[in-house]
Amino acid sequence: MTAPRSPMSRALDLARAAATAGEVPVGAVIIDPATGEIIGEGANAPVMAHDPTAHAEIIALRSAASRLGNYRLTGLHLYVTLEPCAMCAGAISFARIGKVIYAASDPKGGAVLHGPRFFGQKTCHWRPEVEQDAANDVEAGDLLREFFRTRR
Repeated sequence: MTAPRSPMSRALDLARAAATAGEVPVGAVIIDPATGEIIGEGANAPVMAHDPTAHAEIIALRSAASRLGNYRLTGLHLYVTLEPCAMCAGAISFARIGKVIYAASDPKGGAVLHGPRFFGQKTCHWRPEVEQDAANDVEAGDLLREFFRTRR
């Protein structure tokens, strides 16, 4: 019997699929921490969907909300391969995600540890717990660097 794959491993699979489709390689998975069940997932798709909001996190949030029949995803955990941007951080806050676990930091476009540090703002009404998955930081970062290297 093989051990179950981690949510971040699934998010990395989704990121690789996004890269294959010509999208920036970011993947996201939302789980119920009590059961480990995947509730929603997404891969970056703004180019394919002709939608600037089609970030992996937004797609995963929409998927989970649709599945549960509720836009509030209180207590669920979001695993994402890249530090969320300001748009995604806002959506995460509105969805009331309990915890965000991200792999690669994004000093240029991130909004959790970098930039506006969205969850630390007085105007942020819901602040999830945040953790960086240092064990997968290099792999997620390498996916992004390779994607952009081949396009330059």
